[in-house]
Amino acid sequence: MARLQDLYKSTIASQMVKEFGYKNQMAVPRMVKVVVSMGVGRACQDKKLLDSAKKDLTLIAGQQPVVRKARKSVSNFKLRQGQEIGLKVTLRRVRMYEFMDRLISLAIPRVRDFQGLDPDSFDGRGNYSMGLNEQSVFPEIDTGAIENTQGMNVTFVTTANTDEEARRLLTLFGMPFRGAKEAAAAVVG
Repeated sequence: MARLQDLYKSTIASQMVKEFGYKNQMAVPRMVKVVVSMGVGRACQDKKLLDSAKKDLTLIAGQQPVVRKARKSVSNFKLRQGQEIGLKVTLRRVRMYEFMDRLISLAIPRVRDFQGLDPDSFDGRGNYSMGLNEQSVFPEIDTGAIENTQGMNVTFVTTANTDEEARRLLTLFGMPFRGAKEAAAAVVG
């Protein structure tokens, strides 16, 4: 069992029940999936960029990504419908918790000039999205072998009904939100 999955079962679920007063254990918000995506728009001109991004995303996520194709043609971007321009990985269960653990404890602290994650990037339904500027913050990636830096988007999908519940769930998992230390001190003090 992954470390964060064990933490959720042993500590986080009971703490969420205390804070929000859920009547049923099944009503406690939980993680459903994590979606990691990369847009590789320059792959229109150079096919090797998509292959190197695919290799990097496979190392980061631990499973093979799905290649995404353009839905529409856009002449200003020299983009044709059906061209391969992105990658996506959906992580669930143990792989999801392992990815979250590596992201929270290893990758995010390696981000340059990190001030905390934006606590307002929730979608209104309890899902959180964040972006990373480069893939080199993950320890799996050899920084010497990177041909070009590639950003990625990470979306955390939860069963929470409100953003407040989802923010608290992710904070208990260890997500370093901006202003979270002040909020944690107010709860403890």
